[in-house]
Amino acid sequence: MLTDGPLDVLTGDYLAELTMLILGRDRLKNPELGYAKTFLRQLEECLGLAHERGVRIVVNAGGLNPAGLAGAVRALAAKLSVPVSVAHVEGDDLMPYALPSGEGALTANAYLGGAGITACLRAGADVVVTGRVTDAALVSGPAAWWFDWAPDDHDRLAGAVVAGHVLECGTQATGGNYAFFTRHDVSRPGFPLAEIAQDGSSVITKHPGTGGVVSVGTVTAQLLYETQGVRYLGPDVTARLDTVRLTQAGPDRVAVSATRGEAPPATLKVGVTRIGGWRNEVVFVLTGLDVDAKAALVRQQLSALLAPVESVTWTLARTDHEDAPTEESASALLRLVVRDPSPDRVGRALTSAAIELALASYPGFHVTAPPSPAQPYGVFTSTTAPAASTPHTAVLADGTRLPVRVDPGPGGPGAEPVVSGRGGVGASPAGPAAPEPPAPAGPGPGPGPAPGEQGAAPTRRVPLGAILGARSGDKGGDANVGVWAETDPAWEWLRDTLTVDAFKALLPEAAPLEVTRHALPNLRSLNFTITRILGDGVASGHRFDPQAKALGEWLRSRHVDIPAALLEPPAGFPVPATTPEGTP
Repeated sequence: MLTDGPLDVLTGDYLAELTMLILGRDRLKNPELGYAKTFLRQLEECLGLAHERGVRIVVNAGGLNPAGLAGAVRALAAKLSVPVSVAHVEGDDLMPYALPSGEGALTANAYLGGAGITACLRAGADVVVTGRVTDAALVSGPAAWWFDWAPDDHDRLAGAVVAGHVLECGTQATGGNYAFFTRHDVSRPGFPLAEIAQDGSSVITKHPGTGGVVSVGTVTAQLLYETQGVRYLGPDVTARLDTVRLTQAGPDRVAVSATRGEAPPATLKVGVTRIGGWRNEVVFVLTGLDVDAKAALVRQQLSALLAPVESVTWTLARTDHEDAPTEESASALLRLVVRDPSPDRVGRALTSAAIELALASYPGFHVTAPPSPAQPYGVFTSTTAPAASTPHTAVLADGTRLPVRVDPGPGGPGAEPVVSGRGGVGASPAGPAAPEPPAPAGPGPGPGPAPGEQGAAPTRRVPLGAILGARSGDKGGDANVGVWAETDPAWEWLRDTLTVDAFKALLPEAAPLEVTRHALPNLRSLNFTITRILGDGVASGHRFDPQAKALGEWLRSRHVDIPAALLEPPAGFPVPATTPEGTP
Protein backbone atom coordinates (compact mmCIF):
# COMPACT_ATOMS: atom_id res chain seq x y z
CA MET A 1 0.00 0.00 0.00
CA LEU A 2 2.88 2.37 0.70
CA THR A 3 4.91 1.63 -2.42
CA ASP A 4 2.20 1.22 -5.09
CA GLY A 5 0.55 4.64 -4.89
CA PRO A 6 -0.28 7.69 -2.77
CA LEU A 7 -1.98 7.45 0.63
CA ASP A 8 -2.88 9.86 3.41
CA VAL A 9 -3.74 7.30 6.10
CA LEU A 10 -2.87 3.62 6.30
CA THR A 11 -5.15 1.58 8.57
CA GLY A 12 -4.80 -1.88 10.03
CA ASP A 13 -7.46 -4.05 11.66
CA TYR A 14 -6.06 -6.74 13.95
CA LEU A 15 -8.90 -7.59 16.33
CA ALA A 16 -11.73 -10.11 16.40
CA GLU A 17 -13.67 -12.03 19.02
CA LEU A 18 -11.23 -14.93 18.83
CA THR A 19 -8.27 -12.54 18.87
CA MET A 20 -9.49 -10.94 22.10
CA LEU A 21 -9.64 -14.36 23.73
CA ILE A 22 -6.09 -15.17 22.57
CA LEU A 23 -4.80 -11.81 23.78
CA GLY A 24 -6.56 -12.35 27.10
CA ARG A 25 -4.69 -15.61 27.58
CA ASP A 26 -1.44 -13.85 26.62
CA ARG A 27 -2.10 -11.19 29.24
CA LEU A 28 -2.63 -13.83 31.90
CA LYS A 29 0.86 -15.15 31.17
CA ASN A 30 2.49 -11.71 30.96
CA PRO A 31 0.66 -8.49 31.92
CA GLU A 32 2.95 -6.53 29.60
CA LEU A 33 1.50 -8.34 26.57
CA GLY A 34 -2.08 -8.29 25.30
CA TYR A 35 -1.39 -6.56 21.96
CA ALA A 36 -0.87 -7.87 18.42
CA LYS A 37 2.86 -8.52 18.17
CA THR A 38 2.61 -9.10 14.40
CA PHE A 39 1.98 -5.38 13.94
CA LEU A 40 5.42 -4.52 15.33
CA ARG A 41 7.09 -6.91 12.91
CA GLN A 42 5.23 -5.32 9.99
CA LEU A 43 5.92 -1.80 11.24
CA GLU A 44 9.66 -2.41 11.37
CA GLU A 45 9.62 -2.82 7.58
CA CYS A 46 7.59 0.24 6.74
CA LEU A 47 7.71 2.89 9.49
CA GLY A 48 10.51 4.81 7.81
CA LEU A 49 8.77 4.73 4.44
CA ALA A 50 5.49 5.92 5.94
CA HIS A 51 7.24 8.80 7.68
CA GLU A 52 9.10 9.74 4.52
CA ARG A 53 5.84 9.89 2.56
CA GLY A 54 3.83 11.66 5.26
CA VAL A 55 1.41 8.77 5.74
CA ARG A 56 -0.36 8.51 9.09
CA ILE A 57 -0.81 4.99 10.51
CA VAL A 58 -3.96 4.09 12.49
CA VAL A 59 -4.39 0.57 13.88
CA ASN A 60 -6.37 -1.25 16.56
CA ALA A 61 -3.45 -3.62 17.21
CA GLY A 62 -3.28 -2.37 20.81
CA GLY A 63 -5.86 -4.98 21.73
CA LEU A 64 -5.96 -5.22 25.52
CA ASN A 65 -2.87 -3.06 26.04
CA PRO A 66 -2.78 -0.04 23.70
CA ALA A 67 -0.47 1.84 26.05
CA GLY A 68 1.99 -1.06 25.98
CA LEU A 69 1.97 -1.20 22.19
CA ALA A 70 2.38 2.59 21.92
CA GLY A 71 5.48 2.30 24.11
CA ALA A 72 6.80 -0.54 21.97
CA VAL A 73 6.25 1.56 18.81
CA ARG A 74 8.21 4.44 20.36
CA ALA A 75 11.05 2.07 21.20
CA LEU A 76 11.02 0.73 17.64
CA ALA A 77 11.02 4.24 16.19
CA ALA A 78 14.02 5.15 18.35
CA LYS A 79 15.83 2.02 17.23
CA LEU A 80 15.14 2.91 13.59
CA SER A 81 15.90 6.63 14.14
CA VAL A 82 12.50 7.59 12.72
CA PRO A 83 11.10 10.71 14.46
CA VAL A 84 7.40 9.95 14.80
CA SER A 85 4.77 11.03 17.30
CA VAL A 86 2.84 8.10 18.77
CA ALA A 87 -0.51 8.45 20.54
CA HIS A 88 -3.02 5.90 21.70
CA VAL A 89 -6.68 5.53 22.60
CA GLU A 90 -7.87 3.74 25.71
CA GLY A 91 -10.98 3.28 27.80
CA ASP A 92 -12.46 0.27 26.04
CA ASP A 93 -11.16 -2.17 28.68
CA LEU A 94 -13.97 -2.51 31.21
CA MET A 95 -12.44 -5.30 33.28
CA PRO A 96 -11.70 -2.88 36.16
CA TYR A 97 -15.41 -2.06 36.32
CA ALA A 98 -18.41 -4.10 37.41
CA LEU A 99 -20.35 -5.53 34.49
CA PRO A 100 -23.80 -7.13 34.50
CA SER A 101 -22.27 -10.30 33.06
CA GLY A 102 -18.70 -9.79 34.16
CA GLU A 103 -18.27 -12.74 36.54
CA GLY A 104 -15.59 -15.08 35.26
CA ALA A 105 -14.74 -12.84 32.33
CA LEU A 106 -11.33 -13.07 30.73
CA THR A 107 -11.80 -9.87 28.71
CA ALA A 108 -14.54 -7.22 28.57
CA ASN A 109 -14.14 -4.45 26.03
CA ALA A 110 -16.47 -1.73 24.82
CA TYR A 111 -16.47 -1.03 21.10
CA LEU A 112 -15.44 2.63 20.90
CA GLY A 113 -15.92 4.93 17.93
CA GLY A 114 -13.48 7.06 15.97
CA ALA A 115 -13.57 10.24 18.05
CA GLY A 116 -10.48 9.29 20.06
CA ILE A 117 -8.56 8.65 16.84
CA THR A 118 -9.69 12.04 15.55
CA ALA A 119 -8.40 13.74 18.71
CA CYS A 120 -4.99 12.04 18.43
CA LEU A 121 -4.59 13.06 14.78
CA ARG A 122 -5.67 16.62 15.51
CA ALA A 123 -2.89 16.76 18.11
CA GLY A 124 -0.32 15.81 15.46
CA ALA A 125 0.11 12.06 15.96
CA ASP A 126 1.84 10.15 13.16
CA VAL A 127 0.89 6.75 14.57
CA VAL A 128 -2.34 6.09 16.48
CA VAL A 129 -2.78 2.83 18.37
CA THR A 130 -6.17 1.81 19.75
CA GLY A 131 -7.68 -1.07 21.60
CA ARG A 132 -11.15 -2.38 20.73
CA VAL A 133 -12.81 0.13 18.45
CA THR A 134 -15.31 -0.64 15.71
CA ASP A 135 -13.52 -1.65 12.55
CA ALA A 136 -15.10 1.23 10.64
CA ALA A 137 -13.74 3.71 13.22
CA LEU A 138 -10.28 3.20 11.74
CA VAL A 139 -11.58 5.08 8.68
CA SER A 140 -14.28 7.37 10.09
CA GLY A 141 -11.91 8.73 12.76
CA PRO A 142 -9.26 9.90 10.26
CA ALA A 143 -11.96 11.23 7.90
CA ALA A 144 -13.45 13.35 10.70
CA TRP A 145 -9.95 14.72 11.41
CA TRP A 146 -9.17 15.44 7.77
CA PHE A 147 -12.44 17.29 7.06
CA ASP A 148 -12.94 18.65 10.60
CA TRP A 149 -16.42 17.13 10.86
CA ALA A 150 -18.52 17.80 13.93
CA PRO A 151 -20.10 14.97 15.95
CA ASP A 152 -23.51 15.82 14.52
CA ASP A 153 -22.38 15.63 10.87
CA HIS A 154 -24.31 12.39 10.73
CA ASP A 155 -24.59 11.96 6.96
CA ARG A 156 -20.88 12.57 6.44
CA LEU A 157 -19.84 10.29 9.29
CA ALA A 158 -22.21 7.61 8.03
CA GLY A 159 -20.60 7.76 4.59
CA ALA A 160 -17.17 7.29 6.15
CA VAL A 161 -18.45 4.40 8.26
CA VAL A 162 -19.71 2.67 5.12
CA ALA A 163 -16.32 3.22 3.45
CA GLY A 164 -14.63 1.82 6.56
CA HIS A 165 -16.85 -1.24 6.50
CA VAL A 166 -15.92 -1.88 2.87
CA LEU A 167 -12.19 -1.60 3.64
CA GLU A 168 -12.12 -3.51 6.92
CA CYS A 169 -11.55 -6.99 5.49
CA GLY A 170 -8.98 -5.96 2.92
CA THR A 171 -9.11 -7.96 -0.28
CA GLN A 172 -12.67 -9.12 0.30
CA ALA A 173 -13.52 -5.83 -1.47
CA THR A 174 -11.21 -6.51 -4.43
CA GLY A 175 -12.30 -9.99 -5.47
CA GLY A 176 -11.28 -12.15 -2.53
CA ASN A 177 -13.97 -14.49 -1.18
CA TYR A 178 -16.19 -13.34 -4.05
CA ALA A 179 -19.10 -15.43 -5.30
CA PHE A 180 -18.35 -14.72 -8.97
CA PHE A 181 -14.58 -15.15 -8.68
CA THR A 182 -14.32 -17.07 -11.98
CA ARG A 183 -15.04 -13.87 -13.92
CA HIS A 184 -11.81 -12.21 -12.82
CA ASP A 185 -8.17 -12.93 -12.13
CA VAL A 186 -8.15 -12.90 -8.35
CA SER A 187 -5.01 -14.97 -7.86
CA ARG A 188 -3.34 -12.02 -6.12
CA PRO A 189 -5.85 -9.23 -5.44
CA GLY A 190 -4.58 -5.83 -4.39
CA PHE A 191 -5.81 -4.11 -1.25
CA PRO A 192 -8.69 -1.63 -1.47
CA LEU A 193 -8.53 2.06 -0.67
CA ALA A 194 -11.22 4.71 -0.24
CA GLU A 195 -11.05 8.21 -1.68
CA ILE A 196 -13.32 10.06 0.76
CA ALA A 197 -14.89 13.42 -0.08
CA GLN A 198 -15.94 16.31 2.16
CA ASP A 199 -19.61 15.28 1.96
CA GLY A 200 -18.84 11.71 3.14
CA SER A 201 -19.22 10.09 -0.26
CA SER A 202 -16.33 7.97 -1.44
CA VAL A 203 -14.83 6.02 -4.30
CA ILE A 204 -13.59 2.53 -3.53
CA THR A 205 -10.61 1.64 -5.70
CA LYS A 206 -7.12 0.14 -5.54
CA HIS A 207 -3.66 1.14 -6.63
CA PRO A 208 -3.04 0.93 -10.40
CA GLY A 209 -1.46 -2.30 -11.56
CA THR A 210 -2.51 -4.36 -8.55
CA GLY A 211 -4.55 -7.53 -9.03
CA GLY A 212 -8.16 -8.36 -8.43
CA VAL A 213 -11.15 -6.19 -9.26
CA VAL A 214 -13.26 -3.46 -7.68
CA SER A 215 -16.83 -3.70 -8.95
CA VAL A 216 -20.33 -2.96 -7.74
CA GLY A 217 -20.52 -6.69 -7.02
CA THR A 218 -17.39 -6.91 -4.87
CA VAL A 219 -18.40 -3.80 -2.91
CA THR A 220 -21.96 -5.06 -2.47
CA ALA A 221 -20.64 -8.36 -1.14
CA GLN A 222 -18.52 -6.61 1.47
CA LEU A 223 -21.31 -4.21 2.45
CA LEU A 224 -23.50 -7.22 3.26
CA TYR A 225 -20.74 -8.97 5.22
CA GLU A 226 -21.50 -9.28 8.92
CA THR A 227 -24.19 -6.62 8.88
CA GLN A 228 -27.69 -6.92 10.16
CA GLY A 229 -30.75 -4.85 9.47
CA VAL A 230 -30.99 -1.62 7.55
CA ARG A 231 -29.49 0.48 10.35
CA TYR A 232 -25.79 -0.08 10.94
CA LEU A 233 -25.52 1.17 14.51
CA GLY A 234 -22.23 2.58 15.72
CA PRO A 235 -20.87 4.64 18.59
CA ASP A 236 -20.38 7.75 16.40
CA VAL A 237 -23.35 7.48 14.04
CA THR A 238 -26.05 5.18 12.77
CA ALA A 239 -25.55 4.54 9.05
CA ARG A 240 -28.63 3.74 6.99
CA LEU A 241 -27.57 0.91 4.69
CA ASP A 242 -30.88 1.14 2.85
CA THR A 243 -29.84 4.57 1.53
CA VAL A 244 -26.42 3.59 0.14
CA ARG A 245 -26.06 3.79 -3.63
CA LEU A 246 -23.26 2.16 -5.62
CA THR A 247 -22.20 3.19 -9.12
CA GLN A 248 -19.44 1.81 -11.33
CA ALA A 249 -17.47 5.03 -11.89
CA GLY A 250 -14.77 3.51 -14.08
CA PRO A 251 -12.48 0.48 -14.18
CA ASP A 252 -11.85 -0.61 -10.58
CA ARG A 253 -13.70 2.45 -9.26
CA VAL A 254 -17.02 2.22 -7.39
CA ALA A 255 -18.71 5.40 -6.17
CA VAL A 256 -20.49 5.13 -2.81
CA SER A 257 -23.01 7.91 -2.30
CA ALA A 258 -26.29 9.05 -0.72
CA THR A 259 -25.60 7.43 2.66
CA ARG A 260 -27.82 8.91 5.34
CA GLY A 261 -26.85 9.01 8.99
CA GLU A 262 -28.74 9.23 12.24
CA ALA A 263 -27.71 9.82 15.83
CA PRO A 264 -25.85 6.98 17.55
CA PRO A 265 -27.50 4.98 20.35
CA ALA A 266 -26.91 5.80 23.99
CA THR A 267 -25.07 2.56 24.73
CA LEU A 268 -21.92 0.83 23.57
CA LYS A 269 -21.66 -2.84 22.87
CA VAL A 270 -19.31 -4.68 25.23
CA GLY A 271 -17.75 -7.93 24.05
CA VAL A 272 -17.03 -10.37 26.88
CA THR A 273 -14.89 -13.51 26.52
CA ARG A 274 -14.57 -16.36 28.99
CA ILE A 275 -12.94 -19.75 29.15
CA GLY A 276 -16.01 -21.89 28.61
CA GLY A 277 -14.48 -25.24 29.51
CA TRP A 278 -12.49 -27.99 27.80
CA ARG A 279 -13.00 -29.73 24.49
CA ASN A 280 -11.57 -32.59 22.46
CA GLU A 281 -12.40 -34.46 19.30
CA VAL A 282 -11.80 -37.66 17.37
CA VAL A 283 -12.51 -38.14 13.66
CA PHE A 284 -13.12 -41.75 12.63
CA VAL A 285 -12.71 -42.77 8.97
CA LEU A 286 -15.40 -45.13 7.68
CA THR A 287 -14.53 -46.69 4.33
CA GLY A 288 -16.59 -48.60 1.81
CA LEU A 289 -19.77 -50.47 2.63
CA ASP A 290 -22.15 -50.25 5.60
CA VAL A 291 -21.14 -46.72 6.62
CA ASP A 292 -24.22 -46.13 8.77
CA ALA A 293 -23.77 -49.44 10.57
CA LYS A 294 -20.09 -48.73 11.19
CA ALA A 295 -20.96 -45.33 12.69
CA ALA A 296 -23.63 -46.88 14.89
CA LEU A 297 -21.16 -49.48 16.20
CA VAL A 298 -18.60 -46.85 17.26
CA ARG A 299 -21.25 -44.77 18.99
CA GLN A 300 -22.54 -47.81 20.88
CA GLN A 301 -19.04 -48.88 21.92
CA LEU A 302 -18.23 -45.42 23.36
CA SER A 303 -21.61 -44.68 24.92
CA ALA A 304 -20.73 -45.77 28.47
CA LEU A 305 -17.44 -43.85 28.43
CA LEU A 306 -19.20 -40.70 27.20
CA ALA A 307 -22.10 -40.87 29.64
CA PRO A 308 -20.52 -38.52 32.26
CA VAL A 309 -19.44 -35.92 29.65
CA GLU A 310 -21.50 -32.72 29.67
CA SER A 311 -21.71 -32.24 25.89
CA VAL A 312 -21.28 -34.94 23.24
CA THR A 313 -21.79 -34.21 19.54
CA TRP A 314 -21.56 -36.79 16.75
CA THR A 315 -21.51 -35.72 13.09
CA LEU A 316 -21.40 -38.09 10.14
CA ALA A 317 -20.19 -36.44 6.92
CA ARG A 318 -21.04 -38.67 3.97
CA THR A 319 -18.06 -37.76 1.82
CA ASP A 320 -17.99 -41.30 0.40
CA HIS A 321 -18.88 -42.23 -3.17
CA GLU A 322 -20.21 -45.54 -4.45
CA ASP A 323 -17.76 -47.67 -6.44
CA ALA A 324 -15.09 -45.00 -5.81
CA PRO A 325 -11.81 -44.97 -7.76
CA THR A 326 -9.74 -43.94 -4.71
CA GLU A 327 -9.84 -45.01 -1.07
CA GLU A 328 -10.27 -41.43 0.11
CA SER A 329 -13.31 -40.86 -2.07
CA ALA A 330 -14.75 -44.14 -0.76
CA SER A 331 -14.59 -42.87 2.84
CA ALA A 332 -16.92 -40.97 5.17
CA LEU A 333 -15.93 -39.06 8.30
CA LEU A 334 -17.52 -39.58 11.71
CA ARG A 335 -16.61 -36.68 14.02
CA LEU A 336 -16.94 -36.83 17.80
CA VAL A 337 -16.70 -33.52 19.69
CA VAL A 338 -16.83 -33.48 23.49
CA ARG A 339 -16.97 -30.56 25.95
CA ASP A 340 -16.91 -30.51 29.71
CA PRO A 341 -16.01 -28.17 32.60
CA SER A 342 -13.38 -30.73 33.65
CA PRO A 343 -10.36 -31.44 31.42
CA ASP A 344 -10.13 -34.93 32.92
CA ARG A 345 -13.44 -36.10 31.43
CA VAL A 346 -12.44 -35.10 27.90
CA GLY A 347 -8.67 -35.50 28.08
CA ARG A 348 -6.22 -37.97 26.65
CA ALA A 349 -7.78 -40.85 28.57
CA LEU A 350 -10.95 -40.47 26.50
CA THR A 351 -9.25 -40.08 23.13
CA SER A 352 -6.88 -42.93 23.89
CA ALA A 353 -9.83 -45.18 24.74
CA ALA A 354 -11.37 -44.31 21.37
CA ILE A 355 -8.18 -45.28 19.56
CA GLU A 356 -7.93 -48.50 21.55
CA LEU A 357 -11.09 -49.71 19.84
CA ALA A 358 -9.04 -50.19 16.69
CA LEU A 359 -8.85 -54.00 16.83
CA ALA A 360 -12.34 -54.48 18.22
CA SER A 361 -14.59 -52.27 16.14
CA TYR A 362 -15.65 -51.82 12.51
CA PRO A 363 -13.56 -53.17 9.59
CA GLY A 364 -10.98 -50.72 8.31
CA PHE A 365 -10.89 -48.75 11.58
CA HIS A 366 -8.60 -45.72 11.57
CA VAL A 367 -8.70 -42.08 12.65
CA THR A 368 -7.29 -38.84 11.27
CA ALA A 369 -5.03 -37.93 14.24
CA PRO A 370 -3.42 -39.55 17.28
CA PRO A 371 -4.89 -39.17 20.80
CA SER A 372 -4.74 -35.60 22.08
CA PRO A 373 -5.16 -33.80 25.41
CA ALA A 374 -8.14 -31.56 26.11
CA GLN A 375 -7.93 -27.93 24.99
CA PRO A 376 -9.64 -24.93 26.59
CA TYR A 377 -12.33 -23.24 24.52
CA GLY A 378 -13.71 -19.76 24.75
CA VAL A 379 -17.20 -18.30 24.88
CA PHE A 380 -18.14 -14.89 23.51
CA THR A 381 -21.12 -12.96 24.88
CA SER A 382 -22.13 -9.34 24.70
CA THR A 383 -23.68 -6.79 26.99
CA THR A 384 -23.96 -3.01 26.87
CA ALA A 385 -22.56 -0.05 28.77
CA PRO A 386 -23.68 3.59 28.80
CA ALA A 387 -21.66 5.52 26.24
CA ALA A 388 -21.61 8.63 28.40
CA SER A 389 -19.87 6.88 31.29
CA THR A 390 -17.35 4.82 29.31
CA PRO A 391 -13.88 6.38 29.81
CA HIS A 392 -12.98 6.97 26.15
CA THR A 393 -9.62 8.77 26.29
CA ALA A 394 -7.06 9.99 23.76
CA VAL A 395 -3.54 9.78 25.22
CA LEU A 396 -1.15 12.06 23.34
CA ALA A 397 2.56 11.57 22.76
CA ASP A 398 3.46 13.86 25.70
CA GLY A 399 1.15 11.98 28.06
CA THR A 400 -1.69 14.49 27.93
CA ARG A 401 -5.02 12.75 28.44
CA LEU A 402 -8.02 14.11 26.51
CA PRO A 403 -11.45 12.76 27.53
CA VAL A 404 -13.62 11.95 24.52
CA ARG A 405 -17.39 11.96 24.56
CA VAL A 406 -19.91 11.52 21.78
CA ASP A 407 -23.37 12.43 22.99
CA PRO A 408 -26.17 10.65 21.13
CA GLY A 409 -28.76 13.02 19.79
CA PRO A 410 -32.44 12.80 20.66
CA GLY A 411 -34.09 9.78 19.18
CA GLY A 412 -30.91 7.81 18.54
CA PRO A 413 -32.33 4.47 17.39
CA GLY A 414 -31.80 1.20 19.15
CA ALA A 415 -29.96 0.32 22.29
CA GLU A 416 -26.91 -1.45 20.97
CA PRO A 417 -24.19 -0.27 18.57
CA VAL A 418 -22.94 -2.25 15.63
CA VAL A 419 -19.63 -4.00 15.73
CA SER A 420 -18.23 -5.59 12.62
CA GLY A 421 -15.45 -8.09 12.67
CA ARG A 422 -12.14 -8.49 10.95
CA GLY A 423 -12.10 -11.47 8.65
CA GLY A 424 -15.67 -11.87 9.54
CA VAL A 425 -15.20 -12.72 13.18
CA GLY A 426 -16.90 -9.70 14.64
CA ALA A 427 -20.49 -9.13 15.65
CA SER A 428 -23.13 -6.73 14.45
CA PRO A 429 -26.25 -6.64 16.58
CA ALA A 430 -29.41 -5.78 14.72
CA GLY A 431 -30.78 -2.29 14.70
CA PRO A 432 -34.43 -1.42 14.23
CA ALA A 433 -35.50 -2.51 10.80
CA ALA A 434 -37.36 -0.36 8.35
CA PRO A 435 -40.74 -1.97 7.66
CA GLU A 436 -40.50 -4.55 4.90
CA PRO A 437 -43.64 -5.44 2.96
CA PRO A 438 -44.53 -9.12 3.19
CA ALA A 439 -43.30 -11.22 0.32
CA PRO A 440 -46.07 -12.22 -2.07
CA ALA A 441 -47.46 -15.68 -1.65
CA GLY A 442 -46.34 -18.20 -4.19
CA PRO A 443 -43.98 -21.08 -4.77
CA GLY A 444 -40.72 -20.78 -2.90
CA PRO A 445 -37.34 -21.88 -4.20
CA GLY A 446 -37.25 -25.13 -2.25
CA PRO A 447 -38.06 -28.58 -3.62
CA GLY A 448 -40.84 -28.05 -6.13
CA PRO A 449 -42.11 -28.88 -9.58
CA ALA A 450 -39.87 -30.37 -12.19
CA PRO A 451 -38.16 -27.99 -14.62
CA GLY A 452 -40.40 -26.57 -17.26
CA GLU A 453 -43.58 -24.62 -16.79
CA GLN A 454 -44.21 -22.94 -13.45
CA GLY A 455 -47.23 -20.73 -13.95
CA ALA A 456 -46.79 -18.87 -17.24
CA ALA A 457 -43.00 -18.59 -17.19
CA PRO A 458 -40.71 -21.48 -18.18
CA THR A 459 -38.19 -22.38 -15.47
CA ARG A 460 -35.09 -24.48 -15.10
CA ARG A 461 -33.94 -26.25 -11.95
CA VAL A 462 -30.39 -25.02 -11.39
CA PRO A 463 -28.22 -23.86 -8.47
CA LEU A 464 -29.36 -20.59 -6.90
CA GLY A 465 -25.85 -19.27 -7.48
CA ALA A 466 -26.44 -19.30 -11.23
CA ILE A 467 -27.95 -15.82 -10.85
CA LEU A 468 -27.30 -14.74 -7.24
CA GLY A 469 -24.23 -13.90 -5.20
CA ALA A 470 -23.92 -14.43 -1.46
CA ARG A 471 -21.52 -13.76 1.37
CA SER A 472 -21.81 -14.95 4.95
CA GLY A 473 -20.04 -14.51 8.25
CA ASP A 474 -20.27 -14.81 12.01
CA LYS A 475 -21.68 -12.45 14.59
CA GLY A 476 -20.93 -14.02 17.95
CA GLY A 477 -23.27 -17.01 18.10
CA ASP A 478 -25.31 -15.72 15.17
CA ALA A 479 -24.52 -15.77 11.47
CA ASN A 480 -25.60 -13.63 8.56
CA VAL A 481 -26.10 -14.50 4.91
CA GLY A 482 -26.32 -11.61 2.46
CA VAL A 483 -27.74 -12.44 -0.97
CA TRP A 484 -27.69 -10.08 -3.92
CA ALA A 485 -28.82 -9.94 -7.54
CA GLU A 486 -27.04 -8.18 -10.38
CA THR A 487 -30.09 -7.07 -12.38
CA ASP A 488 -33.46 -5.57 -11.55
CA PRO A 489 -35.46 -8.58 -12.83
CA ALA A 490 -33.31 -10.97 -10.78
CA TRP A 491 -33.76 -8.74 -7.73
CA GLU A 492 -37.54 -8.76 -8.10
CA TRP A 493 -37.48 -12.55 -8.29
CA LEU A 494 -35.16 -12.77 -5.28
CA ARG A 495 -37.26 -10.37 -3.21
CA ASP A 496 -40.51 -12.19 -3.95
CA THR A 497 -39.19 -15.75 -3.75
CA LEU A 498 -36.57 -16.10 -1.03
CA THR A 499 -38.81 -15.79 2.01
CA VAL A 500 -37.73 -16.87 5.47
CA ASP A 501 -39.57 -20.17 5.02
CA ALA A 502 -37.89 -20.74 1.67
CA PHE A 503 -34.50 -19.88 3.18
CA LYS A 504 -35.04 -22.44 5.95
CA ALA A 505 -36.09 -25.06 3.41
CA LEU A 506 -32.84 -24.55 1.49
CA LEU A 507 -30.66 -24.53 4.64
CA PRO A 508 -32.21 -27.16 6.93
CA GLU A 509 -29.66 -26.45 9.68
CA ALA A 510 -31.39 -23.07 10.07
CA ALA A 511 -34.91 -24.52 10.13
CA PRO A 512 -35.32 -24.81 13.93
CA LEU A 513 -33.71 -21.41 14.58
CA GLU A 514 -34.92 -17.83 14.46
CA VAL A 515 -34.21 -16.30 11.05
CA THR A 516 -34.73 -12.60 10.31
CA ARG A 517 -34.88 -11.14 6.78
CA HIS A 518 -34.02 -7.55 5.86
CA ALA A 519 -34.40 -6.04 2.37
CA LEU A 520 -31.91 -3.52 0.91
CA PRO A 521 -33.45 -2.60 -2.47
CA ASN A 522 -30.75 -0.06 -3.41
CA LEU A 523 -28.24 -2.92 -3.23
CA ARG A 524 -30.67 -5.45 -4.78
CA SER A 525 -30.01 -7.49 -1.66
CA LEU A 526 -31.57 -9.50 1.12
CA ASN A 527 -29.77 -10.02 4.40
CA PHE A 528 -30.67 -12.97 6.64
CA THR A 529 -29.61 -13.35 10.27
CA ILE A 530 -29.65 -16.85 11.81
CA THR A 531 -29.77 -16.67 15.59
CA ARG A 532 -27.49 -19.00 17.58
CA ILE A 533 -26.49 -21.24 14.70
CA LEU A 534 -22.88 -20.88 15.92
CA GLY A 535 -23.68 -21.60 19.57
CA ASP A 536 -21.21 -19.69 21.75
CA GLY A 537 -19.21 -18.34 18.80
CA VAL A 538 -16.06 -19.21 16.94
CA ALA A 539 -13.92 -19.71 20.05
CA SER A 540 -16.12 -22.62 21.14
CA GLY A 541 -15.87 -24.15 17.66
CA HIS A 542 -18.86 -26.49 17.86
CA ARG A 543 -19.71 -26.44 14.15
CA PHE A 544 -18.04 -27.80 11.01
CA ASP A 545 -17.87 -24.21 9.69
CA PRO A 546 -17.47 -22.37 13.02
CA GLN A 547 -17.38 -18.88 11.49
CA ALA A 548 -20.18 -19.44 8.95
CA LYS A 549 -17.90 -18.37 6.12
CA ALA A 550 -19.35 -20.91 3.69
CA LEU A 551 -23.06 -20.68 4.56
CA GLY A 552 -23.59 -18.38 1.60
CA GLU A 553 -21.88 -20.77 -0.77
CA TRP A 554 -23.96 -23.65 0.56
CA LEU A 555 -27.08 -21.59 -0.15
CA ARG A 556 -25.88 -20.80 -3.69
CA SER A 557 -25.32 -24.49 -4.37
CA ARG A 558 -28.93 -25.46 -3.61
CA HIS A 559 -31.08 -26.24 -6.66
CA VAL A 560 -34.19 -24.17 -7.26
CA ASP A 561 -36.64 -23.46 -10.07
CA ILE A 562 -35.45 -20.23 -11.71
CA PRO A 563 -37.23 -18.46 -14.58
CA ALA A 564 -35.34 -19.32 -17.75
CA ALA A 565 -35.27 -15.67 -18.80
CA LEU A 566 -33.10 -14.83 -15.78
CA LEU A 567 -30.49 -17.40 -16.76
CA GLU A 568 -29.37 -15.47 -19.83
CA PRO A 569 -26.16 -13.52 -19.05
CA PRO A 570 -26.87 -9.79 -18.61
CA ALA A 571 -25.50 -7.60 -21.38
CA GLY A 572 -21.92 -6.64 -20.68
CA PHE A 573 -21.32 -9.40 -18.13
CA PRO A 574 -18.42 -11.73 -18.90
CA VAL A 575 -19.29 -15.40 -19.18
CA PRO A 576 -17.00 -17.54 -16.98
CA ALA A 577 -14.61 -19.71 -18.91
CA THR A 578 -15.27 -23.40 -18.49
CA THR A 579 -12.53 -25.56 -17.05
CA PRO A 580 -11.64 -28.75 -18.95
CA GLU A 581 -12.93 -31.79 -17.12
CA GLY A 582 -10.33 -33.22 -14.77
CA THR A 583 -8.32 -29.98 -14.59
CA PRO A 584 -7.74 -28.72 -11.02
